[in-house]
Amino acid sequence: MSRTVIQSGTVVSLDSDIGDLEDADILIEDGEIVEIGHRLSTDNTEVIDASDHIVLPGFVDSHIHLAQTQVRGIAGDWSLMGEYFEHMLGNITGLYQPEDMYLGGLFGALEKLYTGTTTALDWSYPNTLEHGERAVDALKDARLRTVYTYGPPGDDAAKWWYNSDVGLPEENIRTLYDEKIRDDDLLSLALGLRGPDFCTDETARKDLELARELGALSSIHMGAAQWTSSEYNPDYQGFGALSDMLGPDVNVAHGNHFTQEDIQHAVDAGVSFSATPEVEMQMGHGTPVTGKVLKAGGRPTWGVDVSSAISGDMTTQMRIGLQTHRMLANQPQLEGGEEVMQVDLTARDTLEMATIEGAKALGLEDQIGSLTPGKRADIIMVDTNDFMTAPAHSPVQTVVFEIEPAHIDTVLVDGEVVKRDGELLNPAVTDEFDRFKQSGHRLIEESGIDL
Repeated sequence: MSRTVIQSGTVVSLDSDIGDLEDADILIEDGEIVEIGHRLSTDNTEVIDASDHIVLPGFVDSHIHLAQTQVRGIAGDWSLMGEYFEHMLGNITGLYQPEDMYLGGLFGALEKLYTGTTTALDWSYPNTLEHGERAVDALKDARLRTVYTYGPPGDDAAKWWYNSDVGLPEENIRTLYDEKIRDDDLLSLALGLRGPDFCTDETARKDLELARELGALSSIHMGAAQWTSSEYNPDYQGFGALSDMLGPDVNVAHGNHFTQEDIQHAVDAGVSFSATPEVEMQMGHGTPVTGKVLKAGGRPTWGVDVSSAISGDMTTQMRIGLQTHRMLANQPQLEGGEEVMQVDLTARDTLEMATIEGAKALGLEDQIGSLTPGKRADIIMVDTNDFMTAPAHSPVQTVVFEIEPAHIDTVLVDGEVVKRDGELLNPAVTDEFDRFKQSGHRLIEESGIDL
């Protein structure tokens, strides 16, 4: 039995029963959090010194496309309905070879771990079964806890998007799950649905039925374009053909243009929402769904979305998402000539959206998302003995507002240290780096895109 004690840290557990603890220890046995307390026994254990550190659960990114990592830095000036659909879905994704899926996913997953994200929903566009296999191989090699989301292939936008009547490739999905995912404790399966926005009603329902047959989460891009809104679309139907099929196993990415009534219907059915504020505000999706979900009594989650446009750092999404929501909440008072006397949504709220709420959205709340005995030890440690973080008067506010990835000097996934003293331990960081760069250069060159 492997035993580790994280010793003498400021623990932000995000478990309401445990709370925040000063000078506390965490005992880990075989990847499981066994005990949290003070002065725990260190007999026959590896000791990790957490003095001058904030110890908290790893971040959960509820929506990202990891395979875009080697084409990072190309989409920062793109809109959704303009360049992104044309260049990414209509061009670059079709050029991916299986090794491109592997290299993009590998370095995307390593970036997640370096920046403190220990779990992610990876929305993938595998052109063939082999593409999917190599995408999953990357996640295994990186040791990122992942909900691998098998979406429509990226080789033919006209076939798979724009009112498509072609269902997801069921045989490939079943084979990949049976051979690569089923028996891996760090992996689970989701299906990437297009929903009625991008496929026929019958196709949308069949894809969701398939996900339920497989016991898989359904992640759906919906309500992200202005033409899907009730204001501009006289035929607006909200969730349309899926309205009577919604449930806790459905996660909606974006949802910017849903009406409050449709958000309420979805939240009442148990649907979770992934807001990706930085990309949504850039690309013209519209106002993040955060406020509508909160008004409906739900709790939204944060995601990065497209690695081709922005970094994988979840603290950025926590900050942008929180401050955007506050700005929008403040505006009616300001327009009414009133002073803002209290901000809406707290630093702890946005941290929960990046941890325990993300875990709930992915169906993993029994395993991760808080530091709770019985859960898996997905843990990050933030250095507070640094001129940019000290003194850490409020541990939660320090994590949300002050840190950058370099301050996360230790990361554990399932009890295994994957980042120590600020450096990733995985040799792939250097061993595969040249191939990673070559993959990105080739994809951009073959795409013919003028940057």
